Amino acid sequence: METVMLTKNLHKTFYTGEVPVHALKGVNLAVGAGEFLVVLGPSGSGKSTLLNILGGMDTPTEGEFIYRGTPLQSMSKYELTMFRRKAVGFIFQFYNLMPNLTAYENVALATELTETPLDPGLVLEEIGVGDRQNHFPSQLSGGEQQRVAIARAIAKNPDVLLCDEPTGALDYETGKQVLNYLHKINREMGKTLIVITHNAAIGGMADKVIYIRDGRIDRIKDNPHPVTADEVSW
Repeated sequence: METVMLTKNLHKTFYTGEVPVHALKGVNLAVGAGEFLVVLGPSGSGKSTLLNILGGMDTPTEGEFIYRGTPLQSMSKYELTMFRRKAVGFIFQFYNLMPNLTAYENVALATELTETPLDPGLVLEEIGVGDRQNHFPSQLSGGEQQRVAIARAIAKNPDVLLCDEPTGALDYETGKQVLNYLHKINREMGKTLIVITHNAAIGGMADKVIYIRDGRIDRIKDNPHPVTADEVSW
């Protein structure tokens, strides 16, 4: 399996005044093409910091992050911008939709950032909100807004989807629907998917579960028999 993302001895230190906070402490991780990874850990364990570095939104204090053989530290500002635009799509817990744009317009806006976008209307249809594409976010339920946010990320046609607690603001049934869409994107479109969550049950869907504690990878568990969202419960 081709390695899409690789971290080598990744460290990240923040400062609160003069007090250092070590968010990551030597993280080594390889992400294969088309894998579904779930990153589990308590609040403050370093999950979001890792995701931000993988998405090119932050830089490590020490160590390397390599995307398809190229260290991000060696990229120019322009190349780094292109990486964020084309290589990765972000899905957040809170949907971050533009309130004055319709669902279709929110998705279409993202497609302007890349050279090989997917059709916004078709993506919205595929994800189950095609009949809501002319509605504004305030006219959509939480689950519908999250599906639009997923469509926005997919329509860029990125190599990797990075999901930060994508079901955290949703009720149980809606959360399972959203997970089913993510599973479908991974299995049918071949997108590499990295989901960070507090919800250990979601790990049953993954090819690999990464357990993070206190800024370090505590262990990595391979899952030879991933299940669908319908088969997990919490």
